[in-house]
Amino acid sequence: MRFFHISDLHIGLKLMNRDLRKDQEYILETIVEKAIEKKPDAVLIAGDIYDKAVPSSEAVDVFDNFISNLSKALPNAKIMMISGNHDSASRINVFRNILSSNNIYMIGIPPRFEDEYIEKVSLSDEYGKVNFYLLPFVKPSMVKEIVGVDENGNNLSYDETLHRLIKREKIDCSDRNVLVSHQFYLPKGKSAGDIERSDSEIKTVGNIDQVNADILEIFDYAALGHIHKKMKVGYDNYLYSGTPIATSVSESGQEKSITYVNMGEKGDIKIENIPLIPLRNVKIITGELEKVLQEACEDYVTIVLTDKKDLDVIDMQDRLRAAFPNLLEIRRTSIRKADYRINMDEKEELDAYNLCNLFLSDLDEEEQIILKEVINELEL
Repeated sequence: MRFFHISDLHIGLKLMNRDLRKDQEYILETIVEKAIEKKPDAVLIAGDIYDKAVPSSEAVDVFDNFISNLSKALPNAKIMMISGNHDSASRINVFRNILSSNNIYMIGIPPRFEDEYIEKVSLSDEYGKVNFYLLPFVKPSMVKEIVGVDENGNNLSYDETLHRLIKREKIDCSDRNVLVSHQFYLPKGKSAGDIERSDSEIKTVGNIDQVNADILEIFDYAALGHIHKKMKVGYDNYLYSGTPIATSVSESGQEKSITYVNMGEKGDIKIENIPLIPLRNVKIITGELEKVLQEACEDYVTIVLTDKKDLDVIDMQDRLRAAFPNLLEIRRTSIRKADYRINMDEKEELDAYNLCNLFLSDLDEEEQIILKEVINELEL
């Protein structure tokens, strides 16, 4: 059984107000070309199809063309996808039953009632069945009817919620089983601070959305979405595929790829990374102005100027924009009167909670708890 694992398409994303439509269309066309070449039996998209819950009509067109072309390229393959935290669960879930009859499984809403279970799609090969469990992004409030609440009637933690939700499934471990999920899974022995996160990812205050990855151990492979950098979660077979193109400057220099899984008999899994070369890279170029200008290119570029002398701000901007038509921003490494803007050092960047605390000074303990809850609700 061979399948592609991709995630976090974030269609409709703008990179510092730069429209990425052409870049996204280019990389999605590349994925279709690789599908024609490799002929996988299935394609898994592990959430965050769109960048916003209410995507623009242009973003919907891009996704529609991608799925249409992919379906034509792989007429006998199953295309399976789930909603992520950026998506609208109900929008992704629309026409769910009709699409499944055409080998397309768009699962936006997790099981919510006692008689509902995680959507399962079963395929067969010479070694028997492979069961794909399609679990969209889950908030504890979504599934409290079936996982319950704590002794005080409050929602369970994300960790306890996911453990209860998966444990209620009747999983036959003699089969080969694959989980497709979009959550923040932590490897055993790791803390949230150990995980490298991209600026474009939504992070909760106190990392309340973290889930212990031990629950993945009943699966032969976990196709995960949410983390934008390709990453293993404790074992080689539990993977975040990462974004297909860079979605923030913090992803500069990352190599993007399709995760191509070849699953033989139970216990035999081979994983290959198929490189994805973008239409334009995201770069950070550091140096003095005259040296930086020698690296003129069409890529998306953040310029970090190290000049010690004062620069003519207007002339500097005009020259840099001429050399870098897709310039994202200009930073300076020191604060001088001649600087046209002041930037915080990356180490001093504040998350939403601490930034609010900076402006809303003198909050008492109860007010801080309310602030955390509001920010987490807005971000998720």
